Amino acid sequence: MNWGLRTIKQHLGIVVILAAFFALGITYSVITPLFEAPDELQHYARIKRLAEAIGLLDLDPTVSQLAHQERYQQPLYHLLGALATFWDNASDMPRLLWFNPHADIGVAKADGNVNLLIHTSAENFPYRGTALGVHALRFLSVLMGTGTVLITYLIALEIFPQRQYLALGAAAINAFIPQFLFISGAINNDNLVTILSSIVLWLLIPLVETPISMGRSVLVGVIIGLATLTKVNALGLLPLAVLVVAISSYRQHSVKLFISRTALLLAATALVSGWRFVRNWQLYGDPTALQMFLNTLAPRHPQPTLRQFMAEWGDYSHSFWGLFGLGNVPLGDTVYRILDILALLGALGILIFLIRAWQERKANDEALIKVLVLLAWPIILFGSLMSWAIRILTSIGRFLFPAISAFSILVFLGLSQLVPQRYTKILTCLIAGLMFVIAAVAPFRYIAPAYAKPHPLSSEEIEAIPNRLDISFGGVMKLLGYDLPVSNTQYPISTTLTPGDALTLTLYWQPLAKMNQDYSVFVHLLDENELIVAQRDMYPGQGLYPTSLWSAGDAIANRYVLILPETAFAPNQAQLEVGLYDFATGERLLAYGPHGEFLGDNARLHEIKILSRAGAEVPNPVNFNFENRIALIGYDMDRRCASPGETIHLTLYWRALTEVKEDYVVFVHLLRRKDQIWARVDSQPLDGAVPTSTWQLGQIFEDSYDLITKPDTPPGAYEIEVGLYLPQAGKRLSILSPDGRLLGDRILLSKVRVK
Repeated sequence: MNWGLRTIKQHLGIVVILAAFFALGITYSVITPLFEAPDELQHYARIKRLAEAIGLLDLDPTVSQLAHQERYQQPLYHLLGALATFWDNASDMPRLLWFNPHADIGVAKADGNVNLLIHTSAENFPYRGTALGVHALRFLSVLMGTGTVLITYLIALEIFPQRQYLALGAAAINAFIPQFLFISGAINNDNLVTILSSIVLWLLIPLVETPISMGRSVLVGVIIGLATLTKVNALGLLPLAVLVVAISSYRQHSVKLFISRTALLLAATALVSGWRFVRNWQLYGDPTALQMFLNTLAPRHPQPTLRQFMAEWGDYSHSFWGLFGLGNVPLGDTVYRILDILALLGALGILIFLIRAWQERKANDEALIKVLVLLAWPIILFGSLMSWAIRILTSIGRFLFPAISAFSILVFLGLSQLVPQRYTKILTCLIAGLMFVIAAVAPFRYIAPAYAKPHPLSSEEIEAIPNRLDISFGGVMKLLGYDLPVSNTQYPISTTLTPGDALTLTLYWQPLAKMNQDYSVFVHLLDENELIVAQRDMYPGQGLYPTSLWSAGDAIANRYVLILPETAFAPNQAQLEVGLYDFATGERLLAYGPHGEFLGDNARLHEIKILSRAGAEVPNPVNFNFENRIALIGYDMDRRCASPGETIHLTLYWRALTEVKEDYVVFVHLLRRKDQIWARVDSQPLDGAVPTSTWQLGQIFEDSYDLITKPDTPPGAYEIEVGLYLPQAGKRLSILSPDGRLLGDRILLSKVRVK
């Protein structure tokens, strides 16, 4: 008993950090609505599917089908989840799966609409049925995250046994990374592979200075086997383990030791997880089943180069520090900057440590090698993830969590190099306090508001609504009025925008009767040819409050942000169009004015003038960079409305960004839905008179194309796509953002109408 109290007192700091992490992990798990975490719905369905397969329960077939790509994942986490929730048969799950058809998955937008599902009181405490099962699994994940934080502390003490505050600082960084807390409070196999990877690291570090025993070789192999049975990315632990065995054997001057211990380690790993790889080979012809997993996802096209991939670093950084929901609820930019600065300072400090340790390597040989082993693991893991991220569009930040123990220790070790060692305690308190505040504020500042339903407007707020309309839709919904930041008077005034601008519109809605259907709201910016320049569709209440939940008389305000595309044609005259429709059928509700006058199937609200950017040297200025070779800097059209058989004259303005060696062909296509081509021109610039290989740096070229519509061209809206390709290979040039990210291989210009 006394020994236990002495131990707790000696390590009181880590007890406090673990308690704080556990409390925050539970907080994140409670605040995040069901299945609003990455792949949580699929992981839960896989757990239930596996429970059915081993005879623990009978499952509704609709639940089994939701596993999607996760059915190809390694099974250990899902098996543990099945055993922990064998009593949850998910019988009420189909009733909870009320999908938001307009959800912006993986994209953060200014007006919300982040929710995958519509959430009701069925999810509230006290939990029942599926909600209880989900929170039980989330609790299991929080325990795994707590274990990871503890292992981080123990690894740091193993490397620097006399520097407890350094270990505490590393544990605090691990514990209070908001994204780690968020994932630890969700159903996700990253949680199990992370703690298992940290345990492997903890077992390997001492081997730098002590001979590796047969028992330790088998134990490391078993844990690696369990990790690879959880997630394939844990295979990177094998070369790390072999590296440490090699170091240990080298220090013992024994090749025989290296061979025997490596063989034991690999045999133990194969014994635990090899059966799964053999099964995958038999079923899919791929031992990892990664190709089957990838086939269920949208591949990247075109695939980025290494340079373009690295240009996306900011996205990966965000998804490592904190990108909540389904990749659409970010932390604030200031928080990202603070955390990025800490990481950069830590990296600088690690460089200083390595230089100092190398200079003093006789005295600090073991510490130097241990830190290098720590450094090797995130490098190995990141290298393996690169091939993944090049093939599919994903934010890989959280996929680096299996190396979070190494990362946290390295960052705090680096930070500690920037202050005298006697100030390590103060540094620990400052970093831990800062990270804790960020982690504690995040769920209430970012997650909870993203899923909060709107509050009904008071009678005073209803009276104060500007631009009063009182337009009735289908006799069930009334548009009370609207507001624009530039229009706060009783009478609408003209608004001026330029391409790339954002227009924020607030609509005030009130139900006239109880509705049994869920109507979607559309907001269109229509130009003078009745073409949609910008649009926003969503359920009311920023996607969270479908109309079937409304009570008659309640009124809410709903904000919509329309982004004018950079290619919007100017000058142009546009108008806002608003209405409601049934998403399943597309049928719109009919609109009537305040005096009963029929308005059609929409309400026209406000005139918008779209003007070209001031000071432009070409019409409709844009800036599309084709792999730093050629830029499209503007375009023009002689008409944007044509009859079948008529010609649309398109002018493109190019600038040479370098001395181009190849002769590229320009493609110009008139597209209908599903990329059906109804007119096309493929030609070298200026009809081949000035091939791109003759262009000089900085030159601007005016290039014209005639798109002749076919006589049988159906009426409707069409898009014009433009790009460049090499005729020999047919490979299109990719378009790069200003920071080097890949944006695709074609430009969609302003729409045109065929009458």
